[in-house]
Amino acid sequence: MNNERLDKIIQSLNQRQPDLTIMMENVTKPHNLAAVARTSDAIGLLDIHAITERKSIKLTSMSASGVKKWITVHTHPDTTNAIKQLRQQGLQIVSSCLNESAIDYREFDYTKPTAIILGTELEGTSQSAIEQSDAHIYIPMTGLVQSLNVSVASALILYEAYRQRQQAGMYEKRQLADERYLKLLFEWYHPKIARYCNQKKIPYPKINEQAEILEPVADSTTHTEQTYAEWLTNKQL
Repeated sequence: MNNERLDKIIQSLNQRQPDLTIMMENVTKPHNLAAVARTSDAIGLLDIHAITERKSIKLTSMSASGVKKWITVHTHPDTTNAIKQLRQQGLQIVSSCLNESAIDYREFDYTKPTAIILGTELEGTSQSAIEQSDAHIYIPMTGLVQSLNVSVASALILYEAYRQRQQAGMYEKRQLADERYLKLLFEWYHPKIARYCNQKKIPYPKINEQAEILEPVADSTTHTEQTYAEWLTNKQL
C-alpha cells in the first residue's frame, strides 16, 4: 500500500467542502470549464454544475491537468431545474450580477451551504437565475470593462469562500458524511477496481478508513468469488 499517496488522498477528503458548489450558465468552452474545475479542486469542492443543452460536458482541455478525477461535473438542461435540485440539497443560491441589490462579493457569507451562479462574460447571469436567487453579489471593478472571464471571476469568489471557511475552522474537521467519504476513498485509492465494479454492476467492497479492503469481490458475470488481492494479481493491475 502506498502510504504517501493514501495520506494525501485522506488529507484531501478530510478538507473537502460538499456544501459549497459553483454553477455556470452556458459556459461550454472546455478551457473555461477546466479552469473553473481546477480552482474548485484547489479549495476543496467535489461538484460543479453546468447549465447547458448538451447532454454531457467533458474536461478535455489539457489545462484540466487530471482534475476530472477529483471533480464531478453535473449538467442541467435549464436554470430552474438546476436551482430546484440545489435547493433540495439545502443550499442557498447566490448569483453574480450588477443589479441594485448586489453586494460586494467579499461581504457575503459563504460559510453557509452555498451554490454560486456565474454566467458568461458576454451574457452575464440570466434574469431567471437572478430572480430565483436568494442573494446577489458583484466583483468591484474600476476599469471601463464591466466583466471578467468566468474562470477569473470564479477564482476570486471561490478563494473568498475559502478564506471565510478557513477562518471558521471548516477545513479542520471532516465535512463529508461517512458513507460518501468511504465511497470516494475507495474510488480515489482503488480506481481500477472501482471501474471494474462499475462495469460489472457489482457493489464496491467494504473498506476501512485506511482504504483496506475487508471483503472479496463477487463477480456477477462468472458467479465466482475471489479476493480482490487475487483478482488484482490475475488482472495484472
